[in-house]
Amino acid sequence: MTADLESLRPPAGGWTTDHLDLLPEDGHHRELLDGAMLLSLRGRTHQSIAGLLMVTLDEDCPAEYDVTQAVGVRLDRDRYFIPDVLVTTAAAAAREPTRYEPHEVVLAVEIVSPRTVSIDRVLKPALYAQAGIPFYWRIEIEDEGLVVHTYKIDPVHEVYTETGRWTKFVDTGEPFPVNLPISRITPRRV
Repeated sequence: MTADLESLRPPAGGWTTDHLDLLPEDGHHRELLDGAMLLSLRGRTHQSIAGLLMVTLDEDCPAEYDVTQAVGVRLDRDRYFIPDVLVTTAAAAAREPTRYEPHEVVLAVEIVSPRTVSIDRVLKPALYAQAGIPFYWRIEIEDEGLVVHTYKIDPVHEVYTETGRWTKFVDTGEPFPVNLPISRITPRRV
């Protein structure tokens, strides 16, 4: 245990995306915020929603885009996030990256869990918008079921504006025509 904790001691000046490449693959979800490392593990419901969404989006995804999950986005040297699902350009996906640059990402999707409410509602959308990612979706688990909030960037002000709050179907033309029944991304046990 001590060796694991020692390996996570921040380097002088804080963590960078270069440091992440040197850490072992151990199942931890590592993200960076201004040089501080954020660690988390994803639960079954969270992973089920992400998997179902990835498959469902991929069915209608045009050839110029690619849908994937859990691949990081390097916002800058000290900021690195791993969207639960993301849509990138096909050209970026063709290079088989271990991480994407913001200009390669078309849509970032975060699934809110009890421990990530502020990060997914406030922090990540603000930083994704500053980085120029055109679309952001946030999925929340509420008493009545899943709710998908969709956003589009206002590039002048570098903020997202809400384009919809969906409880039955996500029906949007951006980043490509999507008519997604929420039931298709709802796990059997929510």
